[in-house]
Amino acid sequence: MPHSKRTAAGVAGGLLGLVGLSAVAGVLITATVTPAVAVTGAAATSAIDMFNNLPSVLKIDKLSLPTTLVYKDKGKEVTLATYYDQNRDPVTFKQIAPVMRDAILSSEDPRFYQHGGIDITGTTRAILSNLKPGSATQGGSSISQQYVKNVLVQNCYWTAKTDADVQKCYQEATDSSGVNGYQRKLQEMRYAIALEQKYSKNDILLGYLNIANFGGVTYGIEAAAWHYFGVHASKLTLEQASTLAGMVQNPNVYRIDMPKGTTTDQQGQAVNTAKDGYVLTKGRQKYVLDAMLRDGKITQKQHDEATKAPIVPKLKSVKTGCAANDLAPYFCQYVTSVILNDPAFGTADQRKQLLQKGGLKVYTTLDPRVQKAAQNAQNKYVPKSESGKDERGVSIKFGSTSVSIEASTGRVLAIAQNTDYVASGPETPGKTSLVYAGGPIGGSTGFEAGSTFKLFTLLDWLEQGRSLNEVIDGTRKARTNWTDSCVPSGSLGVPYDVKNFDKGRGAFSTPKYFTKVSLNSGFAGMAHALDLCDIGKVADRLGVTLGNGKPIPLATDKPEGPAEIIGGDAVSPMAMAGAYAAVANKGVFCQPRVIDKIIDADGNEMTLPDRTCTPVLDPKVAATAAYALKGPLESGGSGVGGNPWDGTQLIGKTGTNETWQTWLITSNTQVTTANWVGSVNGHVPMFDRWYKGTQLSNIRFVLGRTIQGAIDGIYPGGQFPEPDSNLTRRVLVNLPSVVGMSQDDATRTLRGAGFQVTVGAPVDSDLAEGLIAAQSPGAGKTAGGTTVTISPSNGKGIPVPDVSGQQPQPAVSALRAAGFSNVNAVCKQNDGGDGTVSGTDPSAGTVAGPSTAITVTYQSPDCGGGQDKPGKPGKSNGGG
Repeated sequence: MPHSKRTAAGVAGGLLGLVGLSAVAGVLITATVTPAVAVTGAAATSAIDMFNNLPSVLKIDKLSLPTTLVYKDKGKEVTLATYYDQNRDPVTFKQIAPVMRDAILSSEDPRFYQHGGIDITGTTRAILSNLKPGSATQGGSSISQQYVKNVLVQNCYWTAKTDADVQKCYQEATDSSGVNGYQRKLQEMRYAIALEQKYSKNDILLGYLNIANFGGVTYGIEAAAWHYFGVHASKLTLEQASTLAGMVQNPNVYRIDMPKGTTTDQQGQAVNTAKDGYVLTKGRQKYVLDAMLRDGKITQKQHDEATKAPIVPKLKSVKTGCAANDLAPYFCQYVTSVILNDPAFGTADQRKQLLQKGGLKVYTTLDPRVQKAAQNAQNKYVPKSESGKDERGVSIKFGSTSVSIEASTGRVLAIAQNTDYVASGPETPGKTSLVYAGGPIGGSTGFEAGSTFKLFTLLDWLEQGRSLNEVIDGTRKARTNWTDSCVPSGSLGVPYDVKNFDKGRGAFSTPKYFTKVSLNSGFAGMAHALDLCDIGKVADRLGVTLGNGKPIPLATDKPEGPAEIIGGDAVSPMAMAGAYAAVANKGVFCQPRVIDKIIDADGNEMTLPDRTCTPVLDPKVAATAAYALKGPLESGGSGVGGNPWDGTQLIGKTGTNETWQTWLITSNTQVTTANWVGSVNGHVPMFDRWYKGTQLSNIRFVLGRTIQGAIDGIYPGGQFPEPDSNLTRRVLVNLPSVVGMSQDDATRTLRGAGFQVTVGAPVDSDLAEGLIAAQSPGAGKTAGGTTVTISPSNGKGIPVPDVSGQQPQPAVSALRAAGFSNVNAVCKQNDGGDGTVSGTDPSAGTVAGPSTAITVTYQSPDCGGGQDKPGKPGKSNGGG
């Protein structure tokens, strides 16, 4: 209830209002409340008719109730955060201690169970008392009237949008001055009488105790008992109950949670402080105790003991918002943002009302085990801030986050961050309300994904039926004419030569290898063989957009080329975790969600924002992608430092954008975690700074292996499916013949066909010197990207003459005459041999050098004991 100061004029006006009101309403009240009393006279009848014609149906809107965010911990509900305009926890009649009911009735309405809604005796006494000079103003309102007044104020609260609106509600419901005041009081009485005709006395008393203000934002007896004394309403003692009953007359003056005072005296000194024993509240408590003694509700001894006892608050704060949570403030903030931003919860005003007044119980997806592990890792291994300016003079802002998602459901299990959470006010280094993991809903615009974005090129490659083991040109080069069916021309003519992280030239290799070592030029080669539009559609299917919620612009003809294929655009860690989770979930993408269910104030389950699980990848493609994504976390892989090596089968991917953003995504078959460490603002030099002995760029690996190791113990992973045999097949391509070409032409031809080339030593050939005389392997089917050795001719080759059928000696002579200097004849014993030459080695027609050894072979029945001699079997001349 707002503070309200009354001036002397206001008090006088109130007194006159009560007098006037009594004159107009006395007979009406008597006639309505006690109809057996005869009322005569035209004026009286007219007044009664007027009174009865006032609206009698009081619309009792829902109470403004706190909304609570909870999570489950070992089966128990634990509060994550509470939001409220009015801190209230309604209870049943039996949940209120009888001494509390006695205290409120004795002090506020001792004839509550006798009157019909209006206490004529009390009202008359109040009028007479108020007319006495120097007497304290008394209201004379029954509990029923006070309940009506609170209901009217509460109804107005639901439509109030500002503090000024709230104050106006209160003034209109409580102002008793002037004609409007008389009319309001009459209407209040009419409602009170009708209320008593519809509800039982206990229901009205309960309604009042649940709706009444007890100071500040504390409403209702249960919240008051807990806030001021740390007990439930059912356990209140006489001292506590009499204190609370006294508060309702002027809640903000009599509250006892402001030890420095609730008001000031004429000298401006604080009054009602802990030091003065809450003197005003103590006086009001004595009034209540006196009334209870008068009504016989307590004994003299109880009265005296309670009167002597000091007021000792045992305050229990019910903090509001995510700042009160130490475990998961950024997870809490993300859930809050979902409720405040998702149209599923109504208009913007309706969403705010639901959160602050709706009494919702929001069951979140938080797993405290994963959250603790992730937040502890952030606290231990990551600095809260880095200071300085970047190379452009821009102030740098450093950040880090980890977000874990259950792959089969999309349930977000944890969001951890390196900074301290602040709900509002200016942000300072290491303190922010932004949820780095969450993209637009978290207030962040995302971060450049680096090589984690290569996932979508890999998936599109497999969806096109291409093999992980197909060898392609992954060397650095300026590639042009990119296929892009999303643009009118169908292609992009921008030359794009992507750099590799290690400044290497790249390699001819396979997508499997490119994935393992995260080779930029390799993925550029893959994307060049695909349709950029398709790659963008894969990202969209897996829920990845720009950090601002817009689609990834892979169809934009940018001057720098399609840098998106290697992660040049900013995306959210949560979106990337969701995409990788789809691979782990056999191709089924589950939209990330942080709410399991919501129960409204009436106990009904509400409809949640639409979050679906949809098959977006062929299971064979998902299995094969997972097979490739094991590589980065294996020995020699780019992300091996993030592997906890606990025996769990993992997939994952690293990412680095320039030297400012670093990522590591890891996943077992159950849970996927995205770790990002990098620049929130400016260019933080990640490779030039260290924290606790670890380079900032390597913190992602420490986070990865620590958090993944904890997850493996909580959500044990299984075996990923085997890759599809067709998508891992060995791909053979045509190797052209380049024999006879110049070295340059041969090299150009082979590279154009996707092969690597080396040049061997010159070989003997009758081709012109310098022309390619030999290649290895030879023309035909072979693996793409194979290294082909080409050998130029030395121009000295001689074709071996055909001397078959000649006698050995003439054959040797013929060969020598042809230019060969090293000729030998060998006899092979054969009973059917006729002594003539059967062949040569090398064979006839072979081009060989002059010094090449030529062997002439002939057959004879008798080779002379193994000693061969041309023309004379059994003898040999040694070949000359």
